[in-house]
Amino acid sequence: MSTTSTTRSAAYNDRRTTASGSTRPRVPPSRADAKQRPISQDGPLPQASIADAALPNGNASGPDRRKGMASFPTERRTETTQVTTREKLHVRTRSSSKQPTKDSSGSWDRDKMRPGSRAGAGSSAGLRSEHASPQPPWNPQASLIPHTTAPLAARISIAPLASQAPQSIQPEPLNQLSPAIQEAVIIEDLLFVFMGYEGQYIRFNDTYNPSLEKDRLAGPGFWILPGLDPSLRDLATTMLKMASHYSALEAFIEVQSREEFGAVNHALCAAIRKLLKDYLILIAQIEHQMLTNPSFTLHLLHLHTMPTSHMLLQVYSLAHELLRKNSMLEEDLEDSVDDFDDVENILESLREGGDLAPGSTSVKKICKGGSVLRLLTERLGSMSGDPAARALLSTLLREASRPYMAMLNEWLHHGGIKDPHAEFLVKEQKSIKREKLEEDYTDEYWEKRYTIRDNDVPPQLEGVKGKVLLAGKYLNVVRECGGVDVSKEVKDVPKTFDDVRFLDNVNGAYAHANSSLLELLLTTHALPARLRSLKHYFFLDRSDFFSYFLELSGPELKKPAKNVNVGKLQSLLDLVLRQPGSVAALDPFKEDVKIQMNEVSLTKWLMRVVSVSGIDQDAPERSMERYTPATQLPTTEDDKNITGFNALELDYSMPFPLSLVISRKTVLRYQLLFRYLLSLRHLETLLVSSWEDHNKIKSWTHKSSNPKVEMWKRRAWTLRARMLVFVQQLLYFCTAEVIEPNWQSLMARVNGTEKGSQEGPKQVNRTVDELMQDHVDFLDTCLKECMLTNSKLLRIHSKIMTACTLFATYTAYLSRTLFTADPDLAGTASAEAFILSQSTSKHPIPASATAFDPTRFDKLDDILQKYEENFSRHLKILLDALNYYAATETVALLGLCARLSMANDGMASGTAGTFEGGVG
Repeated sequence: MSTTSTTRSAAYNDRRTTASGSTRPRVPPSRADAKQRPISQDGPLPQASIADAALPNGNASGPDRRKGMASFPTERRTETTQVTTREKLHVRTRSSSKQPTKDSSGSWDRDKMRPGSRAGAGSSAGLRSEHASPQPPWNPQASLIPHTTAPLAARISIAPLASQAPQSIQPEPLNQLSPAIQEAVIIEDLLFVFMGYEGQYIRFNDTYNPSLEKDRLAGPGFWILPGLDPSLRDLATTMLKMASHYSALEAFIEVQSREEFGAVNHALCAAIRKLLKDYLILIAQIEHQMLTNPSFTLHLLHLHTMPTSHMLLQVYSLAHELLRKNSMLEEDLEDSVDDFDDVENILESLREGGDLAPGSTSVKKICKGGSVLRLLTERLGSMSGDPAARALLSTLLREASRPYMAMLNEWLHHGGIKDPHAEFLVKEQKSIKREKLEEDYTDEYWEKRYTIRDNDVPPQLEGVKGKVLLAGKYLNVVRECGGVDVSKEVKDVPKTFDDVRFLDNVNGAYAHANSSLLELLLTTHALPARLRSLKHYFFLDRSDFFSYFLELSGPELKKPAKNVNVGKLQSLLDLVLRQPGSVAALDPFKEDVKIQMNEVSLTKWLMRVVSVSGIDQDAPERSMERYTPATQLPTTEDDKNITGFNALELDYSMPFPLSLVISRKTVLRYQLLFRYLLSLRHLETLLVSSWEDHNKIKSWTHKSSNPKVEMWKRRAWTLRARMLVFVQQLLYFCTAEVIEPNWQSLMARVNGTEKGSQEGPKQVNRTVDELMQDHVDFLDTCLKECMLTNSKLLRIHSKIMTACTLFATYTAYLSRTLFTADPDLAGTASAEAFILSQSTSKHPIPASATAFDPTRFDKLDDILQKYEENFSRHLKILLDALNYYAATETVALLGLCARLSMANDGMASGTAGTFEGGVG
């Protein structure tokens, strides 16, 4: 052996005698090779190490040491070793009699290992130890701490700090040791420090408090006792950062493994725990090198730990960022604005009968799930130039994404959410149930039952998050209808984000879910047949049955709305729907049609809907979504006087899952269009009835000798004809030019036979959401082109309709008054008979009621003039408004302008003559 090796071996063994003879103020960890160090963990090193100095390679432990001890069981010998330094020669005498002996059980005799015994340190140190005043024994105790929600968290109490140890067991100052011994001392201390414990010469900073979680998460700072050689101090200080990172990561794992941090954090902690296990294996290997390799130096230790130190730095930086996001180190101001994102979850727990525990009202943002994966992905992108860091972060991302991918596959292939920690990108509102679809006017089940947590979407899913949401929603509907076997395990799917099949898995699941739900809606539940049924009832398509129903229920519908017997009307409707030969007799869904009375007038109802956001023709659906059901609106005095004809509306019950496409929000649109068409039909019926009276009653058919009376009749016929033309043209426009073309376009999209797709194979790229949106767009277009979403047009139209209705209603009064205004008919038997037929009194009619009265004609002339002026003025205003909106918003209104111009200005002379000829 060379002189250098002999000197280092002797210095190392002399250091074990001199510097390690006292009790370490720490609880040392278990070593990987326990047989190599059969030394008590809480006592001083046995003084047998002195004799071990003579063993080959200076080995102080292991089989070689036991062999040497067996060779000299009781022999007492004296040996002199010379240690040459640059300054002076030390001569020390080692006596094997001071070697601790074993008792019969094989354990070391601890009486000879009492604290403070320093063998070979010189007689002066021994004298100081013998004459020192007795101090109370230092006996630190370890205890168990309570369980936490982190299953693998340490339960051993924190070791006492070295600063709290008594002076009697403090090590010898470094400045009294040679550089070789200093190096050996620091190497062994570093091994303890690398595992999170204090050494004899390397201590925690005074500002570090291991009992505070925040300090443990930030990592301890270390300082080296004074007296160490500067070169050794620089190297040791460089390596202390790795020790701080390891301790911080141990605390990070214990914190982030708690239940509330979610499965992704748990998987990340498990991956980091594997890395730390490899780190501890490295420390055990370094310790073995220190014990067996006499040429092992602090510089070699630094070289061995450099790659691992870089790895721990990367993981520590990641952990520090996660802790900052969780506000466990310092407040993250960027996330403070999102502190109220979980308010809906709190409200939902309260709805489900939960209670707010003390302190639970403080909403704390936790970085979990997709946010963790986003952070990992961003750091991976920023470290693309560092191969080692890239490989490390790729491993962590792969392992952390496994539980997230399990949730994603469950959602994509089964339509279910297994997310106990609320970390998946799809959020489920369990308080919204499908049973509410029957009375829900806001479509909360489809729109709000499942939503996306926009702040927690991993970057890998950012481009396909819409598909992910829809795929699960579609499958969820199919599953609730019994179309998905949830017990079937999905095989051959990607388990991590770095799988090359990742995007194909999402796209394939989306396509399968979409086709499954389309098949369920279009084929199993016959959506096209349902839509045709709605058209028959609500748009009065082939409405022979409904005309018959209006004839039967006429007496009941003439009553005030609050006095109408709804049960009687429902019975009459059922009777009509089952009438043989009717188009409704063969309808399999006729049982779903119900009668109900809406005591709020149509115009007021529409005005309330439109006035929510003002005149919003570009997006009428926004107003509809804010709709309040008419049954919940307060009724005014005017509403209480409306008749059954004006309050009548149909309702249609829709089973699940068709209620997703034909929801209450869409049924509301159908009801608005139905009431509008019904009002036009009813007004047309009144005007036709007025036309019949003009052709039957003697006062209208008799050609009077008074030219003023004949001119007045022609004016009345012209006004009635203009009103009838207005109503018929408006009704034709709404049905033939608005509803029917849009209906054909909708059915072409539903069946996949749009123009451009010849022969009509079904479109494979159609989605259920597009189908739902097409249906809503169809209804919104009809409402808009029928002038039901513009408050100005609504007001003008309402005034014209009111004028027409009053004129048609007063036809009987005009006929009766005309008998007394015409000198040829006044006092005749026909006049008396007509007036008697119109009277409801049982008393005989006085002669004055049928006598000629010249003032009656003037009164009739004033009434007719008012009707003419009112109708003409409002019709002109309507035409001007239609021309304006046709030029700026809705082009379809141009056709209506052309049709209604016929009814303006008394019509053309030829048209007026036609009506007069028809009357005559």
